[in-house]
Amino acid sequence: MKSSKGLALTFAEKCKNILSSNWQGHLHTVKADAKGSKEDIHTSRIMYLLKKGKPYIWVPEDDLHNVNTIIDERGSLAVANPHPGPLANVLRSIRKLPTRVALTGDVVPLKDEKMRLAAESLRETIQSEQNAISEASYSVSGILSSSSISSISRSDNLQEVLNGGATFMVYKFDIRSCTYIDGNGINHEIDLEEMTQSKADLLSPYSEKLIDGINRSPARRRALMLFCFVYLNMNARDAYMLSVDRKGFDVLGKVPSLTTNKDGLGEYQWREFRFSFKEEARDVETFCRLLVEMEEEALKNVSSYSGLGL
Repeated sequence: MKSSKGLALTFAEKCKNILSSNWQGHLHTVKADAKGSKEDIHTSRIMYLLKKGKPYIWVPEDDLHNVNTIIDERGSLAVANPHPGPLANVLRSIRKLPTRVALTGDVVPLKDEKMRLAAESLRETIQSEQNAISEASYSVSGILSSSSISSISRSDNLQEVLNGGATFMVYKFDIRSCTYIDGNGINHEIDLEEMTQSKADLLSPYSEKLIDGINRSPARRRALMLFCFVYLNMNARDAYMLSVDRKGFDVLGKVPSLTTNKDGLGEYQWREFRFSFKEEARDVETFCRLLVEMEEEALKNVSSYSGLGL
């Protein structure tokens, strides 16, 4: 494992990964009436697809956004980093917010032909992701299949748009500003040029199932605890995968605190730790391979410490 210094993603790259890994967000538009826009805000959950750096939004036909944007195209879009299954429960218990992206811009309706092209692009994206999952190697499919049945893939969720059960209006969201909000609630304004030039990781669409699959495997979570011990000299009582990207991953570990309780016993606290790969994981196959290699390396180190050999 490489030193983590300087190997984390930029805020712009984190924003692109969050937008690429999720499929739903909260759209905010200014309420309108016959006299024009008012100051009240209408908010609802929408589905979207990030294509060529821009969100394309599917809004149900009966949603008030479709009226609001006729009068005032201004809007904002909030998207959170997906935190599935047991990880979400831990974050709630320690009152830690998910990292998220806040965009402001113009909600521009697409004409019939562009709506058709957007739907076709969505269909191709869904098919590509489903093919990648079905053709995954044994090691990858083993992790993905460990994910809860409730944590279905992003492509499965987006399929709802194409199933024909409801009618949607399609919009392009032209971004005017972007803010990355970290887990402590601190805002980081992103330069739009840097945002435009940044690319989402190819493994981002599969990150939710990767994280959930790892966190639901006792063996994988023990490996995360082992990483804390071998690479950071931290004795973790518990650990969860927090986020994944091409350069490595973040772990939420329960480690000894510097404080003691009223009985004089040591306490534990949840802390974030960064682990970086020796090479970049350009796709989900490479990520899983590098993770397995780290597990094997950590086991060798422990065997060496104990004098047991291999």
